[in-house]
Amino acid sequence: MITMSEVIEMTGLTEAEVDAVAEHEHLPEAAAAALACYLVERGPLGRAEIAQMMRDDIRAALKRGDRAHAAEVLGALKHFLATHGSPTG
Repeated sequence: MITMSEVIEMTGLTEAEVDAVAEHEHLPEAAAAALACYLVERGPLGRAEIAQMMRDDIRAALKRGDRAHAAEVLGALKHFLATHGSPTG
């Protein structure tokens, strides 16, 4: 049986990055992993969509006063941009 960690590893993303997609899209982690993988493989537009999801999650966390979660998602966004390059290029 394949584990969730192995599924996430196959996407080329971190668990935090997949979790941000899951949070934004209200999806189970496995479905979010599949969506995130698809978006990354889609290219610049897909990467831009993931980055925007993370920005939305950060804003939502700040709006509800959850600075710790906002910081976690910000870390995931920084890693995503550093690892996958600029979403527009």
